[in-house]
Amino acid sequence: MARGHLGPAGEPHFQPRQLRFPKRQLPAGVWRAPGPGRPSQPEVPRPKPGAPGPAPPGPRPRPATALIRAGSAPRPPRQVQQSRAGRAPDGASRPTMGNSASRNDFEWVYTDQPHTQRRKEILAKYPAIKALMRPDPRLKWAVLVLVLVQMLACWLVRGLAWRWLLFWAYAFGGCVNHSLTLAIHDISHNAAFGTGCAARNRWLAVFANLPVGVPYAASFKKYHVDHHRYLGGDGLDVDVPTRLEGWFFCTPARKLLWLVLQPFFYSLRPLCVHPKAVTRMEVLNTLVQLAADLAIFALWGLKPVVYLLASSFLGLGLHPISGHFVAEHYMFLKGHETYSYYGPLNWITFNVGYHVEHHDFPSIPGYNLPLVRKIAPEYYDHLPQHHSWVKVLWDFVFEDSLGPYARVKRVYRLAKDGL
Repeated sequence: MARGHLGPAGEPHFQPRQLRFPKRQLPAGVWRAPGPGRPSQPEVPRPKPGAPGPAPPGPRPRPATALIRAGSAPRPPRQVQQSRAGRAPDGASRPTMGNSASRNDFEWVYTDQPHTQRRKEILAKYPAIKALMRPDPRLKWAVLVLVLVQMLACWLVRGLAWRWLLFWAYAFGGCVNHSLTLAIHDISHNAAFGTGCAARNRWLAVFANLPVGVPYAASFKKYHVDHHRYLGGDGLDVDVPTRLEGWFFCTPARKLLWLVLQPFFYSLRPLCVHPKAVTRMEVLNTLVQLAADLAIFALWGLKPVVYLLASSFLGLGLHPISGHFVAEHYMFLKGHETYSYYGPLNWITFNVGYHVEHHDFPSIPGYNLPLVRKIAPEYYDHLPQHHSWVKVLWDFVFEDSLGPYARVKRVYRLAKDGL
């Protein structure tokens, strides 16, 4: 029976039991209603019509010791899924289009490049590899076919709409022109006619340069020698991005733009990092290229010239084959500065994916590089390798640890000949 008190007539007057709250625990909004002859009692405000009622009380929290059984270790915390905003509830961040790369400098090392020592060991163990250092007779015919294919494409696109011209420039012409630039890379190592016929190799490179639209072959050879001799050399290897590139292109959106503009950076970087005097062969290369562009314009008009230039710009920019630019020397794994790719795209890129093997033996043509790995598998099978150039481009854009700064650099003492 509930407590009560005597009413006006002396009869007992009963009241329902009231909720009692200590003063310090009154919920917000509760007020004390004074009554005649009784102390003020706490009352819970009535909810307004249509408003939701108070939430039911939750379970009483158990002591912390009850969560751990006797003699057992506490369970590890569950992994928290990241939120849509790019940040997990526990504070961990994930790559988004606004996050900046975590590197703020190159990876400086004080050791020589690994290819020199590995070359000595392999030649000492497998001297038969020297037989692979011979010209590739197929190279000149492959270049001839690719140049003729692009000339035929120039004739075919002269009546295309602009949108279809750009489509075929990316889908077809970009592959052909990129393949020709890699043929020029092979020819720069005298792979077509051998070291005894250097002039023939240079002119074949100029011929392979014709569909590219801009003079490129002679300058490439001049700087590519330094790339092999001074791999990662500060101020010598123009394949390494500049500090300005590393500082600015540090977010996914900017790194994507950097990939699109790769042809311009590869063309202009040598002039800033390690300028050299213009050679006679570079002048001849420029004159021959201008004459070829004017001849194509006179024969078939403007669209074929735009097709060739667009093929080079699009094919060397954000293109699946262009993944080899990043895959070759960007530091995906600490302690490794050169990586190989053994996938099917090697069939149209003169085996440029065999890049560790190529730096170990630059005088071996690309056609013979798979034989190097076959002869000495214990030197290559354990090394990290790429399986997809498209995946390389994706990781480069969205991984914080990757960017133009993700390159190994070292300081070389210049050779006595001044190279």
